[in-house]
Amino acid sequence: MIFDFRFWHYFDRQGELISNLQNIEMRNFNRRLGWILALGVLVFALREIWGMNTASLTPLFAAGMWDEYTLARWTSLAGTLIWAGIYLAFHSYGVAFLFSKLTRMTWRAAIVMQSYVVSVLIIEKALIFVLFAIFGYTTTLSMFSFGPMAATFLEFPNQYVNHFLTYFFNQLTIFTALIIAFQYRYVKSYTEFSPKLILFILIMIHLLVALLIASFSLLPLTDMLKGFIEGGDII
Repeated sequence: MIFDFRFWHYFDRQGELISNLQNIEMRNFNRRLGWILALGVLVFALREIWGMNTASLTPLFAAGMWDEYTLARWTSLAGTLIWAGIYLAFHSYGVAFLFSKLTRMTWRAAIVMQSYVVSVLIIEKALIFVLFAIFGYTTTLSMFSFGPMAATFLEFPNQYVNHFLTYFFNQLTIFTALIIAFQYRYVKSYTEFSPKLILFILIMIHLLVALLIASFSLLPLTDMLKGFIEGGDII
């Protein structure tokens, strides 16, 4: 028997989808995944075209350096598209590969699971972009995360601690919970580990990723890049 993979049909029917993956041949998945990745690249491109993350180019515009500004915007767009490809490919194929190797999940189940994870990430970024476009300005914090709450209520003497915790909680969103729910459902269906252990491990993995991203966010990348280009010290 063969079943057609329909993304929205199975979005809230993951149990049925997992059962089909375990017993029936699937078709039309690669085409659906291709559309998901294409939409993801489009979201990244629209955010860049609208002006998200291009504040550093404003001085060129203000100074009337039109040629330099245009070149910089095109270069920034190209970099964004490259990053979008890497980001989406890693979360689709890279993470699916890790799950298939570290658990007893089949590759087919792992890549289907990650297709929903990537879709959730794309939906989150699209919603944030729409809200920013409506209000006409951007922030470094997501309104779907605990970042704004942390920035409001955390007051440590050391500003680096405040920044670190704000960035850390900014990675924990309502969409993170949905992603964990998807991954938990699949991993539980393909392993014999305790459900509580699976949930604990998944939560710890996402917390660890949040810690790494928060730590990376504190690095003075702009100064390091400037120092590298100018041939000076970067520390």
